[in-house]
Amino acid sequence: MSGARHRLTGRLTVALPPDEAFHLFTAQGERRWVPHWEPSFPAPAADDTEPGTVFQTLDRDQTTTWIVVEATPGRRILYARVTPGVSAGTVSVVLDEAGDQSNVTVTYELTALSSGGAAHLRRFADGYPAFLAGWQDAIAETLHDDAQGPTT
Repeated sequence: MSGARHRLTGRLTVALPPDEAFHLFTAQGERRWVPHWEPSFPAPAADDTEPGTVFQTLDRDQTTTWIVVEATPGRRILYARVTPGVSAGTVSVVLDEAGDQSNVTVTYELTALSSGGAAHLRRFADGYPAFLAGWQDAIAETLHDDAQGPTT
């Protein structure tokens, strides 16, 4: 599987300081801005940022298991993730203060687990800049809608 490992890093800006923006990158917090993001927890998790917390997501009939490896609230969170037969690796999110905003660096380090996984990772790598631009747009829209308050 030549080229079966990818390290992808990109940046986005969130119009909140890191202490407030951090929650947007947690298992529960992503529900606010990621369509169809429904993490399930095989064991109760009072704090979804506690290292060792496990959750699963379903996308296109593929279950991905995520594990919180480490977290510094307001600053950084690191996940390990495995999609059986597709890929395994880590995802880190680092938030840096930029005035009243956050500069967010997102790094996916993924290794393919099959030839199909290698093809999937190549497509993911090719679309990574647009993928993160989509994150930035979705978060900005969510924050804008929150600022507008409920509609009647």
